[in-house]
Amino acid sequence: MMKLTLLSAALLAFGDSAVNALSSCGQSQYDPAQYVCWSDQFLCPITAGEPLSFCNGACYSKFMYKCENNVLSLLPAHTGTPFTLSVSNPTLPIDGKPVTASGLHLSLAGNTSTYCPVEVVGAACPPGNITAFFAGNGGLSMDTMVPGGQQAYLGPDWNMHYTQAHSAYIPAGSLTQGFGAYEGGGFVNLNGNGWGWVACPPQASGGGGTAWNLVGRNETNAASLTACTPVNLKINPLPSGTVGAWQYA
Repeated sequence: MMKLTLLSAALLAFGDSAVNALSSCGQSQYDPAQYVCWSDQFLCPITAGEPLSFCNGACYSKFMYKCENNVLSLLPAHTGTPFTLSVSNPTLPIDGKPVTASGLHLSLAGNTSTYCPVEVVGAACPPGNITAFFAGNGGLSMDTMVPGGQQAYLGPDWNMHYTQAHSAYIPAGSLTQGFGAYEGGGFVNLNGNGWGWVACPPQASGGGGTAWNLVGRNETNAASLTACTPVNLKINPLPSGTVGAWQYA
């Protein structure tokens, strides 16, 4: 998740070979499809569809930071209450669509698959029509009732998965921490030196259906993700006590 100095942003702007008509920002020329001008003098890049904001010499993302009295700081952690996640990138057709759980895998704009043993739980079965989460200590878990819970993790394939109910098995090489959940902001992937998330269209995900794939980008896999687009994941708080599902299937 980006926090850039003004110098870094300016150098990016001058080095860019703009295709669109250029605009002026002070004495600099810039491509408005790739940068935003603040106070007619400060350039910040547009990252994952978000025009980065400006604070006292630095460009920053509102999914992770805040600027108060010209002081840049992290947003407070979102802990203790459940939330859903939605895609944020206005250049994509899935902008605003939810992150969904199905087949032990997290997708974008897909279907939510849940199970509840009605014969045991009865009327206490949650509706199971949303994919909800809890965050804490750098990790992510599914918002479920099933004993033992279900842990979310970044697999060796850098796709987001979650454990099977009644099982703690997580493949070797997976990452269960290195995430940030920010109040009023987003769910950020800080693994892989902070390269963030990308959304891969169905044909680039190796599967059928209409769901897009959520992938954590890093230095190793970035070159193979040219068909994918950077996205932010927006946290949508749920009322305390909300249960997403008995278990996600």
